[in-house]
Amino acid sequence: MTATSAALTPPADAIPPVRHPDAPAPGELLGAHYEHCFGCGGGQPHGLHLEARAGEGVTVTAEFTVTPDHQGAPGLAHGGVLATALDETLGSLNWLLRVIAVTGRLETDFARPVPVGTVLHLEAEVTAVHGRKIYSTVTGRIGGPDGPVAVRADALFIEVKVDHFIDNGRPEEIQAAMSDPDQVRRARAFEVNP
Repeated sequence: MTATSAALTPPADAIPPVRHPDAPAPGELLGAHYEHCFGCGGGQPHGLHLEARAGEGVTVTAEFTVTPDHQGAPGLAHGGVLATALDETLGSLNWLLRVIAVTGRLETDFARPVPVGTVLHLEAEVTAVHGRKIYSTVTGRIGGPDGPVAVRADALFIEVKVDHFIDNGRPEEIQAAMSDPDQVRRARAFEVNP
C-alpha cells in the first residue's frame, strides 16, 4: 500500500473525533440516506445497495455484494465501483458525528482483484477532526472482517451546510427530496455525501 499524502495527514492540532450523543447505537443499521443514492439507495437497480452499521466510537462496518453489474474486467469488480463503496462507507461515518459533510479528497489503494460474487466487508473510522475537516480511513476485505485486504482508502471530508446541495443539485431532485412529507426521510436526504 502507498503512503498517505500530506493532504490526508491531520495537522498536529487536530482533535480526536467525538461520537455525537444522538448518533445511532452500535450495531444499528444506518439505512439509506436517500432512495436514489447509487451507493446505499434501494431505488437504484444497479447500485451497490451498501448496508452500513454503526460501530463503537466513531466507526462503521458495511457490506456489499459485487454483482455482474459492477464488473470492469470480465468477472472482476470495476475499480471505480470499489472506490464508490469506500467513499459511501466513509460518508456513513458522518452520521455518527451528526454533521453534513462531503468528500474533499479520496485516495485509494487496490491490493487485489475482487471477483464478481464477492461480499466485500468494509470497516471505517474517523481518525481526527480539524475545524470543518474530517479525516478518516477505510479497509475492504474479501469475504468477511478477517478476509484478505482487497482495497483501502484515506479520505478528507469537509463539513458543509445544506445550502451546498440546494445551490448545486439538480432542482427537480432537490425539490422532490424537500417536498417529501416524511420529515425523517426529508432530513436524511441531505445528511451525508450523496
